[in-house]
Amino acid sequence: MSAVQPDRPLDLTNCDREPIHLLAAIQPFGFLLSVTSDWVIARASANLHSFTGVTAAAALGQPLGSIFRPEAIHAIRNRVVLLRGPNAVERIFAVPLLKAGAGEIVPQGAFDLAIHFSGSGMVIEAELARGESLDAANQVRTLMARLSQAEGLKAFLNESARQVRALTGFDRVMVYRFDHSGAGEVVAEALKTGTDSFLGLNYPASDIPTQARALYLRNVFRVIADVNDAPVPIVPALDSTGQPFDQSLSVLRSVSPIHIEYLRNMGVQASLSISIVVDGRLWGLFACHHYAPRLPSFAQRSAAELYGQMFSLMLESREHRASAEYESRARAATDRMMVAIGQDGTLLQSAQWLAEGLMDIIPADGVGVILSGGSPAFTGLVPNPEQFDRIVKVLVATTSGGVTTTDRIADLVDGASAHAHLAAGMLAIPVSRAPRDFVILFRAERLRTVRWAGNPEKPVEYGPHGARLTPRKSFEEWSQLVKGKAAPFTEAELRVARAVRTALLEVVLRLSEDVGIERRRAFEQQQLLIAELNHRVRNILALIRGLVAQSNHDGLSTADFIRTLDSRVQALARAHDQITTQRWGPGRLVELIQSEANAYLGIKRDRVELGGPDILIQPDAFTVLALVFHELTTNAAKYGALSDNGRVKVSWHVDADGSLLLTWRESGGPAVTAPTRRGFGSTLIERSIPFELGGKAEVRFRLTGLEAEFCIPSRHLAGTPAVTTPVDHAGENARSEGILTGKHVLLIEDSMLIALSAEDALRALGAATVTVAPSADAAQKALQSGRIDLAVLDFNLGNETSLPIAEELVSRKTPIVMATGYGADLDLPAPLKGVPVVTKPYDLRTLAPKIAQAMRP
Repeated sequence: MSAVQPDRPLDLTNCDREPIHLLAAIQPFGFLLSVTSDWVIARASANLHSFTGVTAAAALGQPLGSIFRPEAIHAIRNRVVLLRGPNAVERIFAVPLLKAGAGEIVPQGAFDLAIHFSGSGMVIEAELARGESLDAANQVRTLMARLSQAEGLKAFLNESARQVRALTGFDRVMVYRFDHSGAGEVVAEALKTGTDSFLGLNYPASDIPTQARALYLRNVFRVIADVNDAPVPIVPALDSTGQPFDQSLSVLRSVSPIHIEYLRNMGVQASLSISIVVDGRLWGLFACHHYAPRLPSFAQRSAAELYGQMFSLMLESREHRASAEYESRARAATDRMMVAIGQDGTLLQSAQWLAEGLMDIIPADGVGVILSGGSPAFTGLVPNPEQFDRIVKVLVATTSGGVTTTDRIADLVDGASAHAHLAAGMLAIPVSRAPRDFVILFRAERLRTVRWAGNPEKPVEYGPHGARLTPRKSFEEWSQLVKGKAAPFTEAELRVARAVRTALLEVVLRLSEDVGIERRRAFEQQQLLIAELNHRVRNILALIRGLVAQSNHDGLSTADFIRTLDSRVQALARAHDQITTQRWGPGRLVELIQSEANAYLGIKRDRVELGGPDILIQPDAFTVLALVFHELTTNAAKYGALSDNGRVKVSWHVDADGSLLLTWRESGGPAVTAPTRRGFGSTLIERSIPFELGGKAEVRFRLTGLEAEFCIPSRHLAGTPAVTTPVDHAGENARSEGILTGKHVLLIEDSMLIALSAEDALRALGAATVTVAPSADAAQKALQSGRIDLAVLDFNLGNETSLPIAEELVSRKTPIVMATGYGADLDLPAPLKGVPVVTKPYDLRTLAPKIAQAMRP
């Protein structure tokens, strides 16, 4: 870090600006080379000669093969292929590296190598191999097995410190945990006998500055072999464009002078750290200290790094399990509360009852409640009414409807420090759609003594590196009383609070002033419904009366009259069922015809062929068409094509003016002659559509079979597809096997078990090839590998979605089916509107019609 002038204001962010990844130097226990894409040496550490006999100046601009053996370069090339991602580092152990004649000094020993990319170049770091054999994977596996037996977090962390010390041999191993501010605490420790304990010591966030914490996420392992080693410069320090050398991933990277001074002040001569990363964030570190120089072998360090990664996964699993168990208990308690409030709404006004229930769910010291502008109710440790009112006013002004939390109310509300001993932190849950009603959980000030390892204020001193914030010279224990802050609410508690808010909103809606408005609206709606029901019942009664009268005119026997009348009433009932399932909305023409075929024809229903677009019919016209198709179907079954071995084809399309043109054509049945008299059924077929719908009807009694044509005006249609080309629906009524015969299907699904079941279903439908992709990247590669005839895409792929792949497939005009667990709540963007969606869990029966829909021309 550059020197800070004495007259410049100093604060804790000065250390945060030190470019610790751009030091242009390494530790001397190895050497470094950076090569270009054509394997020419672009940078070298100044100590290259002591390892290879070739000076750094002589090596620059030379091909790597001038120093390294061909076999070594071949091994490096093979390992470079394995580098994946911006933070990848590969290792090769015990490589015979140097070719004979590389220089005056040619060491015969093998080297351990670390390889990574930095900018446009590749970095090779080498140190002499120790010749030891270490089965890192087996050793770590054994340690993990022991660690998994630890009961509770404290035992788990203590055992992990012991194991890291066994792996590295350092005098002190600490488990160092960061809090939300970046400050840290030593929560577990393993020591050599006679070494001072740091357990329980706290360190301010500035001890590990922001850029250092970011670097710990990229490079999870760091070793400092000897603080007294002189740094070895890398030449040249700047490249041809004037850019410094980024050593973020360097194994040999030198050490900040500030950090060296910091360690010397502690008496530490060697250190090692292993990052603990949980859910992508820096949870903490294994921080190791040694009071003499120490450099574990490259193999030992690699084993320790692997251990740290496995430990992080185990810790993450434990934290997830604990969070899930807590949230499960909280949900059960919330459900019990909501049931009680639903049965007795006055409970919501009982602050004591509410506080007891909520504090069982989210630990707190007190609860304040204010609803519908009334007087607040309190229980436990809470501010006084005037202080509470100030808090609520700030929340109303600043809250957009979500849960608000803070561990220091004084940061949000002026004067709140006066009641910190009662309520220092809060979790505010809005319980109305406009944030004016709140349930607020309070936590009192957490009076705790923090044992700092030195003064966290870091007073300005003029140290050996100029005027700057010098690391503390004394690490004597001292105490600081932390005032005005409460224990923060955890992420799991916040998730539970949001769930509580959603549940309370439903209950409060019935108890707030909005209830009166909702009741008035409900009453008005009820009156409208009664009037509409009365109108419809009268129409239905009149229609049935007409059916009775007209059926009686056909001169039927009593038994035939009853059967005929019953079948016509049943046809009306089926039509009514179809439109009431849509809340008296439009019904599908296909379902109307199919319901008649299924109800009256039994096994002969497969002899009715349907073809046409998916048309929606308005309710009033739907019942008229139901009677017409009922009469056509029964006549065909009794006297026409379906009484013998014939068939019926029903086809329809929408003409230029939007009217529906529908044709009924019978064939293959007995010879047809025109009737000598018109019964009610024939009259209904020929006259109901013109009379009631203002359309047209024409019936022709051809010798080869009955033909009928109808025109239904556009005002009776509720919707038509953009493309009105007739589509054959018969395939949807038949078996689906073979629909994908010879096809190549891409299945995007991140759950292995779901993918296996879906693949079985696709193969049952005839798919020749099924390519399974668990991620968007894998799917993109599959798209590049060849032609895809159909894709079934899971919408949610963990931390990404399949939308980009879906949009690319649509642009290629490849049929797709979206699969989702969101059901009707899935909102697809405009390019994917109309894409078939199947809801999880799905099987062959539910997937097949969606595929048929997607593959229609």
